[in-house]
Amino acid sequence: MKSAHSKDTMARERHDSFCTINEKPVDDISLQFFYNPHTITLLLISIAALIYFAFVRDTDNLENNIWSGLLCCGFFFMIISVLAFPNGPFIRPHPAIWRMVFGTSVLYLMFCLFILFQNYQTVKSIILWLDPSLSEFHIDMDKEYGVNCSDITLDRLWSHVDVFAVGHFLGWLFKAVLIRHMGILWAISCMWEITELAFAHLLPNFIECWWDALILDVLVCNGLGIWCGLKICKMLEMREYTWVGIKKIHTTTGKIKRAVLQFTPESWTSVRWLDPQCSYMRIISLCQLVLFWQTSELNTFFLKHVFELPASHFLVSGRLVLIGVIVAPSVRQYYCYVTDTSCKRVGTQCWVYGCIMVAEALICIKHGRELFEQTQIVNMIVWLLIMVIVSVGVVITCVLYNKYYAKKAEAGPGKGKTKIRFQNGQGEKKNE
Repeated sequence: MKSAHSKDTMARERHDSFCTINEKPVDDISLQFFYNPHTITLLLISIAALIYFAFVRDTDNLENNIWSGLLCCGFFFMIISVLAFPNGPFIRPHPAIWRMVFGTSVLYLMFCLFILFQNYQTVKSIILWLDPSLSEFHIDMDKEYGVNCSDITLDRLWSHVDVFAVGHFLGWLFKAVLIRHMGILWAISCMWEITELAFAHLLPNFIECWWDALILDVLVCNGLGIWCGLKICKMLEMREYTWVGIKKIHTTTGKIKRAVLQFTPESWTSVRWLDPQCSYMRIISLCQLVLFWQTSELNTFFLKHVFELPASHFLVSGRLVLIGVIVAPSVRQYYCYVTDTSCKRVGTQCWVYGCIMVAEALICIKHGRELFEQTQIVNMIVWLLIMVIVSVGVVITCVLYNKYYAKKAEAGPGKGKTKIRFQNGQGEKKNE
């Protein structure tokens, strides 16, 4: 009897752990209207909109008909996402938003699988249909960064601080907020420069001057982004929030503040990817995270190169934004799967993103076959060895650091912590 009871308890714990990362429930609901299901109302509104646009709009233009049909399919898929899909580990600003993110990731995966079974000319025709101006662009027209490297002047350095430098900074700030571990972040940053060297014979855009790669990229853009991102994480970790329902706030200013704060995290968990007692499987999982991250970054540049898209094109930027939004819950689910022993399944959003990453890589290999035929096998073998060695080395170093030095660096429990209570719209701070 005790054995059966313990098995049932373990099964419930595993189910609860998975549900927390796959479909986190919302506690302390104050405005029931925004969280109650409105399936019949949504169905009637959707059907009314469908009837109106299907019969009122002009159907003489073939291109407009195709666009309208695709948008209608996407619209109804988003509605199904809100009704049926999991919201993942996040509930702010509303679970429906994250259900739509999951639905968008499924749509993008379906699109990638469709592209995988087309030939190159068909894919190019689809891209030119989306933006006919791309017919005048060729990848050779892309900006070159590895020319005249001996000319090191302030003007030359400043000329390289363009919109892509800002993108580097914001991207690494976002990565720091997601991963929240300095060792892993610096490992990914440094290994990315090694990745650029290994693939420079395939992607000319990877050829950079030494000062551009080491100073502007690693130290300035990446380093500053990592530092700012970790500072934001530290600031959020130092706070405790006691949320008050908007109905209990009596002032208009207070209600507005509470509505704005709905777009901030409900809570902030201190991340511990590694600890002195972590198992070998966690070390392997973290090495996988680093390698998967490199692959995802490579997909961006190979897709741009194979299908000849300028770096500033809206398709490139839109994909980066979409991947960034999808990665946020995916990393959280992967973290819980790696660190929580009671969680035996990876989250659904993380699973879908893994499929997206593999599908994009297969698209690059299939449609860039002529490019990959020029691959220098020795470079790839050396790159893989360096990735594995550096990943394992960084992870083991972080484990040893946590084991021997972390206790000395930690402050006293609760020291310097700021407690914030939102009551009647006013934030009351207390230092503990």
